[in-house]
Parts: sequence; C-alpha cells; structure tokens
Amino acid sequence: QVQLVESGGGLVHPGDSLRLSCVASGGVFSDYAMAWFRQAPGKGRDFLAGIRWSEGTTYYADSMKGQITISKDNAKNTVYLQLNRLEPEDTAVYFCAAAPRPITTLSYLYPYWGQGTQVTVSS
Repeated sequence: QVQLVESGGGLVHPGDSLRLSCVASGGVFSDYAMAWFRQAPGKGRDFLAGIRWSEGTTYYADSMKGQITISKDNAKNTVYLQLNRLEPEDTAVYFCAAAPRPITTLSYLYPYWGQGTQVTVSS
C-alpha cells in the first residue's frame, strides 16, 4: 500500500531555512497530487502547497506564497518542501499527503498521510 515518510524537521532559529522531504512508496504516483500540510498545537491541519506528480503543476496557500517552495524528484519518488525565513509561528508538525486526484486544499480528500515531522522555531 501507499506509504509516505517525512523527514527533515528539527529545531531551528528564527530566520533559518529547512528542507523537508517526503518519500513515497507502494503505488504508481503518476496521477497523484502530493501536498504538504501543517498542524500547530491545538489547531487544525492547514494546507500549505501541492504538486501534481506527472505535470509538475503547483499550487500554494496564499498565506505561504513567497516563503515556501514545493518540488519533486521523480527518480527518487520524493517531494520536497523548502521553508524559508522561519518564525516561531511556523512551529508545527508538517505532514505529507497523497491523493489520486487534482490538487485540493481539503485535507479529508487525501487518503494517504505520512507520520509527520516536527518543526520547532525558537530563539
């Protein structure tokens, strides 16, 4: 079955950058949308960015444009999320998700999820 494994989180200082990775396995992803979400303590899961595996089409949440970049490496079956200029309010668990459909911002339409990777931004 489809498995998603995130990595790359950690403790960083304000202003730092991080690159998160999501390795996908167990499926044929050519018709999939891959997305990144995050969930801060006590809050809901928010869409950040999505990418279509075959076409490479991307879509970003308005609030994150200019701060993040989503990309993929087909050969490695890996999707990346570059996070720049991190601030304490970016502290959250970051999740990778996959769905055999166009990109959507709605978390419930993604049937496959990784376990998440913690990003903590603190001075």
